[in-house]
Amino acid sequence: MSTIALILASGKGQRTRQDIPKQFINVYDKPIIIYTLENFQKHPEIDSIFVVCLDGWHDILRAYSRQYNITKLEDIVEGGATVQESSRNGVFAIKEKYTDDDIVVIHDGIRPMVDEEVLSDVIATCRKYGNGVTSLPYNEQIFRKLDDTCTKEYIVRETLRRVQTPQAYKLGKLHWAYKKAFEEEIGIYGSSYVNTMMVDLGETLYFASGSDKNIKITTVDDIEMFKTLISAKKTSWLK
Repeated sequence: MSTIALILASGKGQRTRQDIPKQFINVYDKPIIIYTLENFQKHPEIDSIFVVCLDGWHDILRAYSRQYNITKLEDIVEGGATVQESSRNGVFAIKEKYTDDDIVVIHDGIRPMVDEEVLSDVIATCRKYGNGVTSLPYNEQIFRKLDDTCTKEYIVRETLRRVQTPQAYKLGKLHWAYKKAFEEEIGIYGSSYVNTMMVDLGETLYFASGSDKNIKITTVDDIEMFKTLISAKKTSWLK
C-alpha cells in the first residue's frame, strides 16, 4: 500500500495583494510551497508527491524542487477553475498510477507548518477507518447572528470541530466521490472542499489530531505569523 501526498497549489492568492501567487512568495529566501513540500519529503510514510499547480508556474516549481531536493515529487498537475476542480484533477492523475487501496493525503500548499505527528495520525486514522480529517476543538464561544448587529443564540462549542488539511482518503473512494460529485453536481460549488463533498455524498468522516501551528496563509498578516512561528524556539521548561 502506497501513501501519496496531493498538494493543492493552484490558487492565485489575490487576498495577499502581491505580484506573485502566495505559495511562491519567499520567506527567509525560500518559497512557501517548498516549506510545505519539505514536510512531506521528510515524512517516512509518504511515498510520492503530486502537486496541482497554477498554470505557468510548473517549470518554476520543478526548478525549486530540484534546488531543495524534493525527490518524492512525482508529477505536477494542471489546476482547475475552482479548488474542487483542482482536487479532482489531482485525484484522477493519481488514479492512473496507483490502486484503490492506496492512501491519498490532501493538503493545502499554503499550510507550510504541518508537522510529522499530524501527518502520522491522519494516515493512521485513514488506515483504520478509510479516511481521516485533521481537526481541532473550538476554544471560543460561537454565536448565530440575527443580523449584522445582534444575536440571541449560541452554539455549544463542545459539539463543534474545526477541520483543516491534511485529510487522508483511500484512493478508490476518493475517485468514486469526485466522479459522482461532478456528474451529479454535488458538493462542488462555492466554498466546498473534499471533506464537505464527502459529507454531502453521505460519507462519515473520522477525526485525526490537528495543531494550531498548522496555519493557512491567506493574508500578509498570516505571512508575518508564519515568520514568527518558524523563528520561535520552544521554552525548555514547558511540557
